[in-house]
Amino acid sequence: MRKAARHFLAVSLLFHGLSAAQNLTDDQLSQVKQRLAEGALQSWELGTRAQALTELDTSAYSVLTVDASLPPSQSSPPSSLDEVFGIAKSVVGNRSVSNDHASGAQPLIADSAAGDPASIGVAVLLANWTGQASQDKLDYAGAATDQLNYLFNDVPHTSDGAISHRVSQLQLWSDFVYMVPPFLSYYGVVTSNQSMLQQGYNQIKLYRQYLRDGSAGGLWKHIVMGSGTDEGHWSTGNAWAAAGMLRVLGTISRSQFANNLKGEQSDLSSWVSEIHSAMYPHMRSSKLFGNYADDNSTFDDASSATLLASTVYRLALLSGNTTFLPQAEQVRQAIFGPATSSGSNNGSSLEHFTSDMWLTPVVNPHSFGDEGSESPEGQAFVVELDAAWRDWVQAGSPGVNSAHATARASWCLWVVIPMVLVAVV
Repeated sequence: MRKAARHFLAVSLLFHGLSAAQNLTDDQLSQVKQRLAEGALQSWELGTRAQALTELDTSAYSVLTVDASLPPSQSSPPSSLDEVFGIAKSVVGNRSVSNDHASGAQPLIADSAAGDPASIGVAVLLANWTGQASQDKLDYAGAATDQLNYLFNDVPHTSDGAISHRVSQLQLWSDFVYMVPPFLSYYGVVTSNQSMLQQGYNQIKLYRQYLRDGSAGGLWKHIVMGSGTDEGHWSTGNAWAAAGMLRVLGTISRSQFANNLKGEQSDLSSWVSEIHSAMYPHMRSSKLFGNYADDNSTFDDASSATLLASTVYRLALLSGNTTFLPQAEQVRQAIFGPATSSGSNNGSSLEHFTSDMWLTPVVNPHSFGDEGSESPEGQAFVVELDAAWRDWVQAGSPGVNSAHATARASWCLWVVIPMVLVAVV
């Protein structure tokens, strides 16, 4: 009997530690941001970094913050936006050289991907909106308009209007949903153009028609059309799509045209949940996803798990849908939690970070079929998860009871019952 009691006491203490909120310290998060700053060089990495910093450091200017005004204040932007403005300034200031001194419609950065440069567009629009143009002597408005015109006039389109993610050929990538639609919708808000605001939604709707795989439970394919396709269900691609949808949902819901676009908001919320429903059944015992969600032969990937978990917290705040909070909490606690006794041989006290706070394991951001060692986009996803969880907690942790109930049930199934059987024997 005493042996059984000791087992139950140990279980109780361990469960208390499990249910306690895992989170990064300020110093750890600062290191994550520093690695992100060092590593973000490509167009989509710069755009994702700008978005992540806005969500974490200046939430009042983020489209995902439920009670923030949109468009935001035009006067006296806080210094916490300086890094975001620094990205916009560097990109627009070097645009002429990058694009071989072109004039008129052109991307913000020369890139073989048509969609990726647009990911920086929200930062450029925000810089223009808050008056940085007069301070920096740069034409932010013109740069944003040139990027917009480039997408609609120079980039290939499908017959029904889906903008290609590539320049050289008509090709649709799941990544596109994070890169382009949020820019289109934000452009519509700051220019009071409902048609452009709705374009963000329209592009998502079109991409979903082409990429959603009904035969795979609603998982999204990665790349369709053209040469070099990848019809596998890339986990990061599914997370990119869900995160892009939420940014458009947040933009529309707080825009001056919100009442006119209630059906679009309902669709976007439903489509994000649809991806959650397709992805989470494939979550592994590690609480990560395989690089390809339904391919058990692929390596564990923390990048996709991190970004997708952030979208669960955001969906709970934007639409009240808390269905997958238990899974998101399991992922967050696993990724931000301490190293296990078996260790991960990364020299860190955290299971999924190296000693200098690079997220691990991750997909190679420049070769999506291979495991990598350092992923700037993965670092941005860590920042976005931390910001999403913080905002969820500050809002009263809606849905937390179901998350805790699931955690308790899982703990009893896998730990308590086996311990009791051992004690009895």
